[in-house]
Amino acid sequence: MRLTKQTNYAVRMLMYCAANKDHLSRIPEIAKAYGVSELFLFKILQPLNKAGLVETVRGRNGGVRLGRPAEKITLFDVVRVTEESFAMAECFEDGAIECPLVDSCGLNSALRKALNAFFDVLSEYTINDLVKSRPQINFLLGLPEASAPITAPTT
Repeated sequence: MRLTKQTNYAVRMLMYCAANKDHLSRIPEIAKAYGVSELFLFKILQPLNKAGLVETVRGRNGGVRLGRPAEKITLFDVVRVTEESFAMAECFEDGAIECPLVDSCGLNSALRKALNAFFDVLSEYTINDLVKSRPQINFLLGLPEASAPITAPTT
C-alpha cells in the first residue's frame, strides 16, 4: 500500500500548524516551507477542514490552525480523510471480481488483517508525536522558535 501525495502533504500541513500553534499559518508560507504549490495545499485543506482537523480563518489576516489539539489528531484520522480507497486487492472492491472464493479466501482474510494492523499502528501516533520528536522543526520550517511553557513562580 502506498499513501498518496495528498495524505503526505496533509500530515505535513498539520505538522506545520502544530509547530506554529501560537499563530495562524498561511498557505503560501506552508507551500514555501515544503516546496509545493499553493493550489495543491488548498485542495487538501478542504477535506481537512470538513473533518474538523483544521479551522480556517478568512480575511486579510486569516489563515489556518488545527481544529483540535495536535495530541488529539492521529495519523489514522488524516489517512481516513485523505485516502479514497483502501482496496489492497481487487477482491476488496464491491462487485469488482467474480471469484468463487471471495467470501472464504485466505488471501482476502490475510490482507484485511494486515490492513487493520496498519490502521491500528496509525492510530497510535498523533501529529503532536511527530512534531515533538523533531526538536528543530521550527528552524527547519522557517518558523520562530516555539514559546517556552509559562510556569508559575515557586514560593
